[in-house]
This record gives sequence, C-alpha cells and structure tokens, in this order.
Amino acid sequence: MALAAQGFGAPPAGPVPPAALARTIRRLGLVQIDSVNVLVRSHYLPPFSRLGIYDRAALDALAFGRARKLFEYWGHEASLLPLETFPLLRWRMARARRGAGVWASVARVGLENPELVRAVIAAIRERGPLAASDFEDARGSGSWWGWSDVKRALEFAFAAGELTTYRRRAGFEREYELTERALPAACAAPVPAEADAQRALVHVAARAFGIATESDLRDYFRLDLADARARVGELVEAGELLPVEVEGWKAAAYLDAARAVPRSAGGSALLSPFDSLVWNRPRARRLFGFDYRLEIYTPSHKRVHGYYVLPYLLDGDLVARADLKADRAAGTLRVHALHYERPALRRNVFERLRPDLEALAAWLGLERVAYPARARAARNGRS
Repeated sequence: MALAAQGFGAPPAGPVPPAALARTIRRLGLVQIDSVNVLVRSHYLPPFSRLGIYDRAALDALAFGRARKLFEYWGHEASLLPLETFPLLRWRMARARRGAGVWASVARVGLENPELVRAVIAAIRERGPLAASDFEDARGSGSWWGWSDVKRALEFAFAAGELTTYRRRAGFEREYELTERALPAACAAPVPAEADAQRALVHVAARAFGIATESDLRDYFRLDLADARARVGELVEAGELLPVEVEGWKAAAYLDAARAVPRSAGGSALLSPFDSLVWNRPRARRLFGFDYRLEIYTPSHKRVHGYYVLPYLLDGDLVARADLKADRAAGTLRVHALHYERPALRRNVFERLRPDLEALAAWLGLERVAYPARARAARNGRS
C-alpha cells in the first residue's frame, strides 16, 4: 500500500510526457531539493525512480518556466510543490513574518532590520530577478554557510512569501523574484483558514504515504505536533482517515480511506537519499527493516556505506545500497560500492540492479558504468 501510494510499479512504456511528470509530483505532494550534485540534483531523481528515463528540462520547465506548475518553498525541507499547494502554506508564511519557523539568524535580520528586507525587495521590484550575489556586500564571513545579512534578508522575504524562486543559476544559486509577479494566479487564490490548510496538508501526506502513523503524517510537511495531532483527529472524525493497526508497529496507524489495496508491489528503482519513501528514517525501518543514514557529512574514514548512497528497491523491499558518482569528465557512472541487505542473494540482486544502473547512466548522458571489483566478478558469473 505504501509503495502504490508513492507511485511505484511498472514505469510507462515510451517517452514520459510533461503531464505524467506533473501528475507524479502532484501525487507525491512535493519533491525535496538538495544542493549536492555528486550524481544529479536530488529533485530530479524521484520522477526517474517512478517513471524511468525522462527529459530533465521538462521538470525545469514545470518549476521555472513561463507556464510553471510548481513553486519552491519550505515543504518537507526546501521543496518543489504543486502550485495549488501555495494557498495551503500561507499560514506558514504568516508565521515566518513573525519570525516563527525560520532559522534564528534569518529571523533576527527580518525582525531587527526590516529596512534591509524592504530594500532588497525594492531592488528586485525595480531591477527584476536577482540572486544574493548580485547585491553589493553579499558575501558573508565567519559562518559555515557564509551567509551575509543581505542573504538573510532575502531568505526572510522568501519564507514570508514575498519573494519566490525565479530560477536556479549555475551552482544552484537561487534567483529571487517577487512572488506576485512570478506566481500571480497562486497569489490571487483564496486563502483557507489555518486549520483547513493544515488539514489539507495532512490529507496530501496521507494520500502520498497510503498508510502512516501520526508522526509520519506530521513529518511530511514538518507540522508542529499540536497542529498535526488536531488535524489527524479531525480527518478521522470526517472519515477521511481510518485508524488501523499494523503488525509490528508500536504506534497507531492511519489509512487513507480512498486507498485501494494493490495486488503486488513489483518493479525496481534506485532512490534518492531524499526520496519521500525513505526520507523518514524511522518509517523506512518500520516498513522495510532498513536502517539508513546519510553519510555526506560523516568523515570519510567513519562512513559505513559511502558518500552518496542510493537505496535499491526491488519487488517491494529495500535490498541493496549503491554509492554512486557521476564522473562527467570521463563520461562514467562510478559505482564506488554496492552493499547488499542479504549477501547470499548478491548475485540475483545484481542481475536486476545492473540494467537499472545502466539506465541511470544513459539518463545522465554518461557512456559507461564502472563497477567495483566484486560486482565485476558477479557480472562475470563468479560469486
């Protein structure tokens, strides 16, 4: 049920039209953004995992084109979301204007230096879309992120909904635009009451997860505990969520009342570390017995599985992990390591994984796949 809700199954045959791409993201409710580009930017991977090879330019057009159907905001983390979700997050933007729900340093600039916030908005109103680097004295110092007060002012206005992302420049730098100019229809949409909006977000999460605990539902859009608990109760009372028990789960679970039980959960997919199927690590453990930890920020000598590790989904189970890198200069997808959840099935899993790695390489425009020695032995028929 969880896999069907997330859109997994046999990918469609033939080219993937933009409408199918938009439907997939609408089904998920959002896709998380991350700046790491060792393989490909994270938001491109969830559609690939579900649909197969598609044109990444089509996703860029949905997110940043003239007739955009997505917008960027704080959903789970930084996320691309369907435009119809914009009014459902107005309450979060209103809280951000009061300094709630944003980083302390961003809130400080927004609340203590509103003149700077007004100045950066005025500059964008006059000059058009701008990035932080377009402002004088935009370079920060002294912090890991290197953010300046100008960048913090821009981020405050972004969190408050006054600015949005116009596009992403080379290096993934955000270019800001007035939200009213970039998303006029979304800005003109009626704004629901806070409780109604939160209830709609919980419902989106329930549809995307199929079956979930209260904690799972709360985490999808990072709702506060009290808000989520109240909204889940209201949806149960309305009959839109059904309380159920799941064998082995300690917490109560809730079923999307409209969710049909699928007959199977076949197929295979390589997953982004930020895919909504696995971003909630306790849920991945409950569903699959899969302990997953992102090791990007772990010192290399302490990593267990690798720097950028993609879980591998096969016929309804997470069976392996692949540490991957796109060596663009050499035209090669480098498989630094493969780790199997059940080593005795290594060879069977690899026979299914290999064509998926080759499809990934082709999608990324890479000419070949370089395997670690042990995988090469398995490919050649030796255990």
